[in-house]
Amino acid sequence: MTATTNMTPIVSKMYCSPSQVVLVVRRRPHVISGGGFVVTDCSQKVIFRVDGCGILGTKEELMLRDGDGAALLLIRRKGAIVEALSIYKKWKGYTFDYEGSQNLVFSLKEPNSCLVRSTMRISTEPRASNKAWDFEIKGYFPDKDCSIVDTKGNIVAQIGAKEVQELKTSKDLYHVVVKPGIDQAFAFGVIAVLDYIYGESTRC
Repeated sequence: MTATTNMTPIVSKMYCSPSQVVLVVRRRPHVISGGGFVVTDCSQKVIFRVDGCGILGTKEELMLRDGDGAALLLIRRKGAIVEALSIYKKWKGYTFDYEGSQNLVFSLKEPNSCLVRSTMRISTEPRASNKAWDFEIKGYFPDKDCSIVDTKGNIVAQIGAKEVQELKTSKDLYHVVVKPGIDQAFAFGVIAVLDYIYGESTRC
């Protein structure tokens, strides 16, 4: 299924397009630029940058910036949370208001083990649904074949959609299709967390 309706912005309405958007992720090598990745559109204009701990100097902390380098999201991993006899770690994404204060906008529960294809669920603030979660990850990020899906089963962002074939030649280059009305900054905040969880470009 695909998303067909508009959604309330999670980070900013500036990043909610009325049409589907295909963006390209290019990973930055640790040895050259400290890690992280850059997101560009079809004209190679930089839309987002993600700084990992190689740049920020702090483990389990990420920063999503706009194309000009302004901070959009600070993302941190919190300590262990005991829930139903299982121990989880949670990632939390914060925006900044005009006074510089941090406002929680989403939380992602990390699986106990990244060796299995566990479902990861995301909740937003304010809540987008009356369920215990608002979005989930389906598929397997290391294969670049996964989606962010809402509670109705609609795909809101697809990582490595099969219809774009020319970008499958490099492990440091992949693409993301973001559906109309979906907050692209939120989608790439989630992708930054997945990148770190699976030990890719943002992790030291």
